[in-house]
Amino acid sequence: MNSKVQSLKAFLASAGQAALVEVAGTKGSTPREKGALMLVSRVAIFGTIGGGQLEYMAIDKARQLLRTRPSPRPAEARIEVDEVCATLDVPLGPEIGQCCGGRVEVSIKLLDAALEAELIRNAEAEEAHLPHVYLFGGGHVGQALASALALLPIHAIVVETRAEALEGMPETVETRLTPMPEAVVREAPAGSAFAILTHDHALDFLIVAEALKRDDAAYVGMIGSKTKKATFKNWFLKSADGNEAEFARLVSPLGGDAVKDKRPQVIAALAAAEIMTALVSHAAPVAASSHSEKAVAG
Repeated sequence: MNSKVQSLKAFLASAGQAALVEVAGTKGSTPREKGALMLVSRVAIFGTIGGGQLEYMAIDKARQLLRTRPSPRPAEARIEVDEVCATLDVPLGPEIGQCCGGRVEVSIKLLDAALEAELIRNAEAEEAHLPHVYLFGGGHVGQALASALALLPIHAIVVETRAEALEGMPETVETRLTPMPEAVVREAPAGSAFAILTHDHALDFLIVAEALKRDDAAYVGMIGSKTKKATFKNWFLKSADGNEAEFARLVSPLGGDAVKDKRPQVIAALAAAEIMTALVSHAAPVAASSHSEKAVAG
């Protein structure tokens, strides 16, 4: 599994000299939020501050700094501030070919060892707190959904009982081979999402039942038809000690049924959007509660 932290380290190792470009402030409508980062070397970039002319201007300024950076000096020598940083204050209007209407302040700093270490620490902390999405099943839809999830700011885990079904998964997706996938549900951290689409309906039912018992789950989705959902409901209520409130939390068919297209890639796109929406919705009240508790404690 290749993580964002590993990709960051690889970029830094190969970049030589590089600059950190950060959105330092925003007013009105802007492409990215305050704190958005990108790295710029003489020949490559890592990340984005939103694209368009704003980003091109920032890249150009960063490379100006890189071109004028003096040769390495003795450790005790002082580098003047204007040699290693710059600030852009850009209105996003017709003047630069963007019509967002807001204003962005961008800070640009040349990297040193301390700043590189800070970037890595922050990336590691961010990665440690990414929401977990468990994808049960590596068939055609599972492969497509794994590819879609690999692009998102989440920790995606594909769980399978068949080793061959885990072949060819995206390198940023974790894979787990286990004879008891339902046990993985019990070990998942709070706030996880569960997407169930195995090759076996009975196995789907076992996994979904475990997931619905997790009242801290952000999302529980199962692929299938109305008939499959009705069959599961009958079994869940009569044989699995489930209740109506738990069953009501099940999303099925996974990805919804508004788009009548059953191609794996289409289902995957719809499901990925559905899962991401659920994760954001689940995180919002948790964050608000945490903020409220801090305010009271203060």
